[in-house]
Amino acid sequence: MAATPTSQDPMIGAPSSEETLITLHDDFSLVRVPESARYGWVSVAMQRFGMLSALAQFMLAASIGVGLSFWDAMIAITLGSVILEVVSIFLGIAGVKEGLSTSVLARWSGFGTVGSALVGLVMATSLVGWFAVQNAVFAEGLHSLVPAIPMWIWAIVGGLVVTAVVTLGFAAMSWVAWIAVPAFLLVCVWSVSKVLSDQGMALFSSGPSGQPISLAAATTFVAGGFIVGAIFTPDMSRYNRSVADVVKQTVVGVTLGEYFVGVIGVLLAHALKVTIPGDAGAVVGIIQSTSGVLGVLVLVVSIVKVNDWNLYPSSLGVVNAVDVLAGIRLPRAGVALGLGALGAVLSAVGFAKLFQPFLLELGVVCPPIAAIMIADYFVCRSWRVELAESRERGELPAVVPMVVPAGLLAWVLGYLAGRISMEYPEFLWGWNIPSLTSLVVAFGVYVLAGRCGLARGANIRPLIRHWS
Repeated sequence: MAATPTSQDPMIGAPSSEETLITLHDDFSLVRVPESARYGWVSVAMQRFGMLSALAQFMLAASIGVGLSFWDAMIAITLGSVILEVVSIFLGIAGVKEGLSTSVLARWSGFGTVGSALVGLVMATSLVGWFAVQNAVFAEGLHSLVPAIPMWIWAIVGGLVVTAVVTLGFAAMSWVAWIAVPAFLLVCVWSVSKVLSDQGMALFSSGPSGQPISLAAATTFVAGGFIVGAIFTPDMSRYNRSVADVVKQTVVGVTLGEYFVGVIGVLLAHALKVTIPGDAGAVVGIIQSTSGVLGVLVLVVSIVKVNDWNLYPSSLGVVNAVDVLAGIRLPRAGVALGLGALGAVLSAVGFAKLFQPFLLELGVVCPPIAAIMIADYFVCRSWRVELAESRERGELPAVVPMVVPAGLLAWVLGYLAGRISMEYPEFLWGWNIPSLTSLVVAFGVYVLAGRCGLARGANIRPLIRHWS
């Protein structure tokens, strides 16, 4: 159980041997990941690819295939992937250098302690919501195979399985990736090879099978569909060993994930003349027609690999927020258990689909977070000296700003810019991507505010470390 801290003896600097043991089992939720606990880049890349290899990603790819020709769909996937890779690489470099989670790093990267708590809560809300949505897709997919079992039961089962994996931490999630991802790849290769052998290369020149969509809209689908995943890259990259590993992991994981799943999803949509892939049942039908029940089962179960990375950063964000706002260090595994139960219940009662408009709104709220952290860490460099000095000792900086005016200003203006661009999609001749608009505006505002001396933050105080 967590205990409230004592104000008489704040722990500043290196953790004790007892706390080191605690954080080892808590996935270093509030401290730096030591070099001894890091992984090779292939293992981390497997997790990144696993986040993009699931039924929901097939639904996204099929939606693009319905409205575009094959080559236009490839252009949209390319543009969206480049946006995601740029954001992921920069944030990933910050994560591997500092060994800190996204929400903790945000304390010294544009937000301060109060802002980092808001970052953690916003990300947790968004990701738990997407956890519920993905879990509902999981339940819908299995219900299509075994209709005798109600969807709400499948939702509870799926939620509990993912939660159990996440409570065990990064190591368990890595093992799941090594099992789920290769199985998923085999199903994909089998499905597309069967389609190509039946219909040949004509699929590459076929037109859209449903209502046409614009190239800009398709690019928005790709970039917006994974932008939140790019933002919590430090939660993953803090387990990398070098900057080169982060670049390799991101390029391989994101490119292979987006293109591999994207190409196959588009081809299958064209081959089977799907017109409205609005639910999991349509995509399940595609896979079942090519690889049978076993292929569908692998595809549906692969959602476990996606959903563990919805739940894991959520638990890290809540741990940081509670530490900052209440002075209590909660066990990360316990937080993951509570959030997973909440997400499972939301999907079981059918609330997940009602929640999606709110999640799309958060898709505009979240991109400025990445922009602000990148602007501060790489351009303004407000706390780079303190971070570097403390990193040599394996500690956190001894002082921290409570509030960073530049960060809050850039966050608000970035969100407003993205929101306006959603209301006026014809802006910039249709090449208006709300998530990218909010990101670019927030970056520019923060850099300008930093030049005016607002990036260092206000009310700088000694860092108090709380633990149970």
